[in-house]
Amino acid sequence: MKTQPTVPPEIHAAEEVDVVVVGAGFTGLYQLHRLRQLGFSVRLLEAGADLGGIWYWNCYPGARVDTHVPMYEFSSEDLWRDWTWTERFPAWDELRRYFHYVDQKLDLSRDIRFNTRVEGAEFDRDRNQWVVSILDGGAVRARFLVLCTGFAAKPYIPDIAGLERFEGVKHHTAWWPQDGLDMTDKRVGVIGTGASGVQVVQEAARVAAQLTVFQRTPILALAMQQCSLDEATQRDMKRDYPARFARRRESFGGFDFHASGKSALEVSPEERAAIYEASWAAGGFSFWASTFYDVMTNLQANRTAYDFWREKVQARIRDPKLAEQLAPKEPPHPFGVKRPSLEQTYYDVFNQDNVRLVNLKATPILEITPSGVRTAEGDCELDILVLATGFDAVTGGLTQIDIRGVEGLTLKEKRAKGARTHLGMASAGFPNLLFLYGPQSPSGFCNGPTCAELQGDWVVEFLGRMRDAGVSRFEATTAAEQTWKDHVEVVGAMTLFPLADSWYMGANIPGKPRELLNYPGGVPLYLQMCQASADKGYEGFVLGT
Repeated sequence: MKTQPTVPPEIHAAEEVDVVVVGAGFTGLYQLHRLRQLGFSVRLLEAGADLGGIWYWNCYPGARVDTHVPMYEFSSEDLWRDWTWTERFPAWDELRRYFHYVDQKLDLSRDIRFNTRVEGAEFDRDRNQWVVSILDGGAVRARFLVLCTGFAAKPYIPDIAGLERFEGVKHHTAWWPQDGLDMTDKRVGVIGTGASGVQVVQEAARVAAQLTVFQRTPILALAMQQCSLDEATQRDMKRDYPARFARRRESFGGFDFHASGKSALEVSPEERAAIYEASWAAGGFSFWASTFYDVMTNLQANRTAYDFWREKVQARIRDPKLAEQLAPKEPPHPFGVKRPSLEQTYYDVFNQDNVRLVNLKATPILEITPSGVRTAEGDCELDILVLATGFDAVTGGLTQIDIRGVEGLTLKEKRAKGARTHLGMASAGFPNLLFLYGPQSPSGFCNGPTCAELQGDWVVEFLGRMRDAGVSRFEATTAAEQTWKDHVEVVGAMTLFPLADSWYMGANIPGKPRELLNYPGGVPLYLQMCQASADKGYEGFVLGT
């Protein structure tokens, strides 16, 4: 057992509030707004210089959200009534303008400290408070600590030999220069073909002298079906907004899709093709989330989706050998068990003379040289190297903060052997601490604003009841953690998600426990489980005065 660290005397004079919220994305801003409505004093701490969470950091070429509007915005009519989007899938700069609009409406920034990176947090048992320390000095005391760091807060850079020796321009997509980077007439290399890789490739292919895409696993990207929106179109759309927002809690991923409710194996080939075609034409995640109920649970059903996807993609690529590398006959993994990216011109650019694909399974990277990338095939000279290598997802944003509980054990140490939570929101040994959009919650399977509001409402109500009942300390029990972990594993085993080495499984980070990090039962079941705890006096928590 570790001893409880002593809180330094100077920390006793820190700023003191009811709640500290960490992170100024959708979830953190919703917590700030709703908790203030209940009369809590709140301080939100944000590492970036502006609002938006991931949309402050995401400014690489082509960066845009993969969820359609109005699903990717707050559902309050006070906010959507006077806001008009210009695109169905907004780009990063429009999302920033939206957050500024929300700030203007709700006056959020007055309670936010920007450029404030949280270095650690330590629970003071004598005062039942969290002492939240800031990287550049200072601290904030709070009765409750709510972490809203998101599932993509800690970028991952793989250990590639020689990476530090590259003499050209090099950036991870999550750390892109805020003032941009001109790729015109440059030799550009992109390592990684996830969401950010796909988006950078589409933009770089337009202007680069030579673009080399280093692919380890083919990305099963879906047609975005982007379109422009004007005020008249938005006015028509808004008639259905209340009903569309209401459907979020009925959908597995918190969207407004209408699924067929059928098995892919019970319908005729003609009906199956028609349903797939309609979802493909609808664009976005529709093809992933709204076709047949057994696509994500039955390999035979899943293969029908993959084969439809492959036919769509192969038709766009002229070179048969290249088409086979991008959309192989045999699936690299079941369709949809890795988060699909959305694309507009991704597959088409490989028909261009200035674009080349390097299959890292056949020709692995040996090292990064001062002038480029050396593979088993030879040297690739580059001016710009883009690392689209993803994130230590779901848990990384939490474990990169030195969070110490009642026995001095850190959250990182606790997570070293796997995620253990109650309801995907609390951990034993860490009183008065809640995390949203985190491990064992719907997070990576769920539309962000949906979780921000639906999961967020539960947290706000919980904290309000704790305060009103005079509860000064709450803590999840180890038994509740085990129950929840068992539930996640049982439900996960009914799906195909464990069959791929994805960030959903923590498998993209060397040494990270391989486990399903997101709640696989869908938003409706998750909300039922959370409500069941509340109805039983917040079962799974020890409440103390």
